[in-house]
Amino acid sequence: MNIRAVKGTRDLLPPATEIWNRVEAVAREVFRTFNYHEIRTPIFEETALFARGVGEDTDIVGKEMYTWEDRDGSSLTLRPEATASVMRAFVEHRLDQIPGVKKFYYIGPMFRRERPQKGRYRQFFQIGAEAIGSESPVVDAEVIEMVVEILKRAGLKDFHLLLNSVGCKDCRPAFMAMLREKLTEMAPKLCGDCQRRAVTNPLRVLDCKVPDDQALIDTLPSILDHLDEKCHQHFHVVQAHLRNRDIAFEVRPRLVRGLDYYMRTTFEITHGALGAQNSVLGGGRYDGLAESIGSNIPAPGIGFSIGEDRLVMSVADEPAPSVDVFLATMGEAAEQLAGSLAADLRGAGISVERSVDRKLKRALEVANKIGARFTLILGDNEVEQGVYSLKNMATGEQLPLRRGELANHIQNHVIRTS
Repeated sequence: MNIRAVKGTRDLLPPATEIWNRVEAVAREVFRTFNYHEIRTPIFEETALFARGVGEDTDIVGKEMYTWEDRDGSSLTLRPEATASVMRAFVEHRLDQIPGVKKFYYIGPMFRRERPQKGRYRQFFQIGAEAIGSESPVVDAEVIEMVVEILKRAGLKDFHLLLNSVGCKDCRPAFMAMLREKLTEMAPKLCGDCQRRAVTNPLRVLDCKVPDDQALIDTLPSILDHLDEKCHQHFHVVQAHLRNRDIAFEVRPRLVRGLDYYMRTTFEITHGALGAQNSVLGGGRYDGLAESIGSNIPAPGIGFSIGEDRLVMSVADEPAPSVDVFLATMGEAAEQLAGSLAADLRGAGISVERSVDRKLKRALEVANKIGARFTLILGDNEVEQGVYSLKNMATGEQLPLRRGELANHIQNHVIRTS
């Protein structure tokens, strides 16, 4: 019996990993320009962190977490999301003592026992960021601007930004009471999950994705009609700043996201290439999260997480050639020289692969298969004369070049065509 990857997981193999590397490099560069710094938290935490932070009644905590009892009797959980972990680290290490807004980003695996489907896996990857230490709607707008910039630079086109406000601890309870009352008669007509949510967390009914429930859910009151003055003004300023930056968005009053810690600004970006489950990322403000996990000091924040698996799927194209130069050697002297030539080129930042076959025809076949831009042909004559034949694999053109000319020629060509 062959051992295979566990259901809901997968191996990421080259050349597809080139796209992953490209997307992550784009994200890191955008984070740098917005002054975000990387944070790496453990992939498992105490279960209580997610139960209290994410919410006991969420699908994540109730049905999707990988949880086990450790040898000392403690309950541990593979992280299903990273915001709670980042906030735990923020509180534990007293990062609130650092002046200004603290800006963090992360890239890494998360774990949920979901039903595997297109773009969704049980081990999946997220690119995310958190801005902690300010209630300002200006920060909200900048976070959204940053994520839009990441998507654009990654090559995602025709995506849609959806925006909402879910109020705060002052105005939301009255709306929740009204919603609970409306759902008393409606709930039996909704799906099983919504019947449960109608009792435990009525706001989450608005997050239902079951098509048959949508007509009834559309008759429920809108939270935007029940925001207090502070929340209304906050949402107004967020929208004004997005318009000033020419960032298109659509206000969706039913957008509440799936996590209990969200308040005020919530947002989501969707893309048609992903089908029915079309969300590429989601985010929002979580001003009470620090207190919910035991902090005595308020730490308002806002963040987002990009589903990297889904983003890569949406921007996937043919990977660029992964090797700049393939060294084809014929003869003992050529093999000896190839090592130092390869070192020269690699020192100039050029990727090099060496042939293990001394037959030129076979070497050129391998160069084609691995997508090499050039093949550098080394035979006895080339070694003796100090002039090497560089073949452009796209055009077939061969140029005689001396050792000192090789790196310059290759770099100029790669810069022009990459």
